[in-house]
Amino acid sequence: MRWLDALPIDDALSGADYSAVELSHDNDRVWMLEQRGLPSEERYAELLTAQQVADGIRDMVVRGAPAIGISAAYGMVLAAHGAAGDTREFLDSTQRAADALVRARPTAVNLAWAVDLMLARCRSIAELPAPERVERLAGLARRIHREDVEACRRMGRIGAERVPDGAVILTHCNAGALATGGYGTALGVVRAARDAGKRVRVLADETRPYLQGVRLTAWELHRDGIEVEVIADNMAAQCFQRGMIDLVVVGSDRIARSGDVANKIGTYGVACLARMHDRPFYVAAPWSTVDMACPSGQAIPIEERQSKELTVIAGQDFAPQGVKARYPAFDVTPASLVTAIFTERGEVSPVTEGAMVAMDAAGSS
Repeated sequence: MRWLDALPIDDALSGADYSAVELSHDNDRVWMLEQRGLPSEERYAELLTAQQVADGIRDMVVRGAPAIGISAAYGMVLAAHGAAGDTREFLDSTQRAADALVRARPTAVNLAWAVDLMLARCRSIAELPAPERVERLAGLARRIHREDVEACRRMGRIGAERVPDGAVILTHCNAGALATGGYGTALGVVRAARDAGKRVRVLADETRPYLQGVRLTAWELHRDGIEVEVIADNMAAQCFQRGMIDLVVVGSDRIARSGDVANKIGTYGVACLARMHDRPFYVAAPWSTVDMACPSGQAIPIEERQSKELTVIAGQDFAPQGVKARYPAFDVTPASLVTAIFTERGEVSPVTEGAMVAMDAAGSS
C-alpha cells in the first residue's frame, strides 16, 4: 500500500474534489481517503486487494454506512481483478473476499447489502472471460456509488423542506460526503437547505472518542462555507435548555423494520434531549440502510470496539494501568423518539413498523 497526497482523478463520482472512496479507471486499485488524519492531513491510501479494503473498513480509514458499502463493492472488484481465469477460482476468490469484507464491521447493514449484490453478480457472470467479469462488476460497483450520491441529494431535498429559514441544526458524528458516496445524508439535508436559499447554522457534537464531529463534520461544512460551531458532547443538554437548537438531524448505520435507528454511540442521548425539549429529531439515510429482515433495534448487532480507542489519545494512554474501557460503537434510538426518517424514496413519518413496511412495498413495486 502506498499513500497519495491527492485524489489522482478529476472526475470523482462523489462530485467533489475529495471523496471517501473511488475506484481507478483501470479497475485495479481503490483510493480511500485516510479519515483518521483529517483535518490536519489529507491523503489517500492506494489499495490493491480486497483484504486491504477490508482492513481499511475495519480500521476506520473509511467509515459511515454508505461509504463502507461502496468500499466493499469496490473491494469485490479488486478480488475479481486478482482472480485467475478459471471459473472455480473466480468464485472461490470472490467468496473469500466477501467473507472478509462482511466481517470487517458488523453493524452497518450497507456493507452486507453491497457484498450480496456483488456476489449475486459474480455467480451470474462466472462463465464469462476474466476481463469481462471485472468490467461487469466494476460497472455494478460504480452504479452503487452513483445511486448513493443521487439518493443523498434526493433525501436532502426532502429533508430540507422540514428545515426553517434561520435554523440552528445539531448533528452527531459525521453523516456527510465523507460517510457516503458524496453530498451526505444528514449533511445532505443541511446542504440542500442552504442550496434552497435558507440560512442555516450547524452545531456539531465533537463525537467522542474518534471525534468525527470536530474533525470531519466541521471540516466538510467549513470547506463548503456553511457556518459551523463545535460543541463537546456533554454541552448539548445546555444548548437545548437555552433554546439554542431548533432541530436535530443525524445519519444511521442500520434501521430496523420497526423504525428503530442504530447510529453512533451518543445518538440515543441526543434523541432523549430533543424529546425533553420538544425539538424534532430527524434521521436521514438511504433505503439500503433499512434492514427489513431485522424486526427491531434489539436485534441489531452492536459492534464493540477496542478499549484503547477510548483511552488512548494522540498516542498517550489516559487510563490508569490495568483499567479497561467499554466502547460500543453504536446505540439504538427507538422509533418513538424519531420525528421522521428521510430517504430517497420519501419521508417516513410517523415512524412506525406499518409506515416502514408501506415504504418498502412502494419502493419494490
